[in-house]
Amino acid sequence: LRKYPFIDFKFEREIGNDILIVEGLTKEGYFRDLDFIVQKGDKIGFVSDKSTTITMLFDILTGKVQPDSGTVKWGKTIMFSYLPQNNNDFFDGCDLTLVEWLSQFSNDHYEEYLRGWLGRMLFSGEEALKKAKVLSGGEKVRCMLAKMMLEGGNFLVMDEPTNHLDLESITALNNGMNNFRGCMAFTSHDQELMNTVANRIIEINDTKTFDKNVTYDEYLDILEGAQ
Repeated sequence: LRKYPFIDFKFEREIGNDILIVEGLTKEGYFRDLDFIVQKGDKIGFVSDKSTTITMLFDILTGKVQPDSGTVKWGKTIMFSYLPQNNNDFFDGCDLTLVEWLSQFSNDHYEEYLRGWLGRMLFSGEEALKKAKVLSGGEKVRCMLAKMMLEGGNFLVMDEPTNHLDLESITALNNGMNNFRGCMAFTSHDQELMNTVANRIIEINDTKTFDKNVTYDEYLDILEGAQ
């Protein structure tokens, strides 16, 4: 029997008019003079010849890394939630059980409440008492997705979210991203995810080389036509 996780990103705070303004963003060896403004309803699929470029951009947007120059300005109503491609910092050497692990990110520390979020990601019963440090790659991503749902951000930043996930989890993630009513910046080598979720494509190779309100398939058609 195939078991599907339940992925549903909800947020409480409605998004105002100012969401995210990026101006003149430069990081040596990655990109220079990046400008873009995120509008309401944007689900932006980022593409680049080098995946490290997008990871660096997302790390800068979420404040993990400082740019060499330029500005990142988040709107006052925005609460972002970040799924990084490398999540080892969250799990390496972590002696907590999954219930305790998730509790770190919650205002509500009631065990049943936390187990509810873990149960959605198929960690039920004894599974929820596993140690965070022994998880497989796919289990780590499922925990990070539980954390994201619990955080209730209205702007999701996701770097290769399908990595290590099985088909059922990818399907559930695709549905969850599709149904999300907030804004999103993401990248994925999963073409179906890119094509069904993104309504705007930004390509970055050293500088911004493409930025249009199109699906991923439409973007590929435009590229083909340009050759």
